[in-house]
Amino acid sequence: MGRFSTFSAARWLGILIKEFLQLKRDRLTFGMIVGIPIIQLLLFGFAINSDPRNLPTAVVMADPGPFARSYVAAMENSSYFSIVGSIDARQADELLDEGKVKFVVTFAPGFHRDLARGISPALLVEADATDPMAMGGAISVLNQLGLQVFAPDLPGFARPHPPPVDLRIHRRYNPEGLTAYNVVPGLMGVILTMTMVLMTGLAMTRERERGTFENLLSTPATPLEVLTGKIIPYIIIGLLQVTLILTASRWIFDIPVLGSLPLLYGMVLLFICANLTLGITFSSIARNQLQSMQMTFFFFLPSILLSGFMFPFQAMPGWAQAIGNILPLTHFLAIARGILLKGSGLALLWPHVWPILLFTGAVLAIGSKTYRRTLD
Repeated sequence: MGRFSTFSAARWLGILIKEFLQLKRDRLTFGMIVGIPIIQLLLFGFAINSDPRNLPTAVVMADPGPFARSYVAAMENSSYFSIVGSIDARQADELLDEGKVKFVVTFAPGFHRDLARGISPALLVEADATDPMAMGGAISVLNQLGLQVFAPDLPGFARPHPPPVDLRIHRRYNPEGLTAYNVVPGLMGVILTMTMVLMTGLAMTRERERGTFENLLSTPATPLEVLTGKIIPYIIIGLLQVTLILTASRWIFDIPVLGSLPLLYGMVLLFICANLTLGITFSSIARNQLQSMQMTFFFFLPSILLSGFMFPFQAMPGWAQAIGNILPLTHFLAIARGILLKGSGLALLWPHVWPILLFTGAVLAIGSKTYRRTLD
């Protein structure tokens, strides 16, 4: 033992080289070391923005006078609003319910006449407040816009009081602007994504490492039978998780449930299946539990950042929204908030349902193809 008592630079260098060689051979770990910082840098540098702009906005023009048109032009020039068109009140409610617009601005009859007489006319702004963070900057712009637009033409309104326009903000679906109304339904999707993908991602790799995978290979079960058979127990776990979250959100945070609970559970079941098929696919590709956990993390990081859970989805650039629309969490957040806060039905939710179905089918096909019938 005496010959190993002193530090040897040669032995130390050999161990160091061995560790780097092992990292080089484990491509997934090496990719995680290099890829995760790059992904975080790109997402936080280019995709993440807490001040959304170009929010889709509809206009109800009951008084299409020059003052109203000037105000609409100023809204669009502010870059916070993207005017999608002039509609009637019924269409405005439909667009807000469907989530196709974030704001509806209504110019009441007599808007031009009242301004010309020195009377502050009411300007109704209906906002989709399911995500209070997404509307904060736009509303602050509206508070200053009236004075900037009308003060040069209406000297009587040049002083701060009274304001040219009596701005009335109606926060739809979340009148008090509580962030819990947005976070708690979203947290349900995040928890399901994290637990379902991770739990099933370890299923096959755990059996392979424990040596029980040979017994599964010796059975006449088809890949589809194995995949679906491993999914069912976790579906029950996921439904129990959702029940616990819904109960806590109702009694602790007083989150309303305006829509159908059976419909919500049906959508939850669809979302659980999407995540479980992905987890099983990861487990069929990975050679050990560490690789399965690494692939889960690669999927979970973009999901939580690009789905609209932490940051407003509308604030992201087009390429980030395109990636986010592939992820099932993005659509489940819209579904959960639509059912709980808006009372939306299946017809309104269908644009978010079929992408989850497509994702589930594609991942299940990949998982069936990559399922290995022999140990390698």
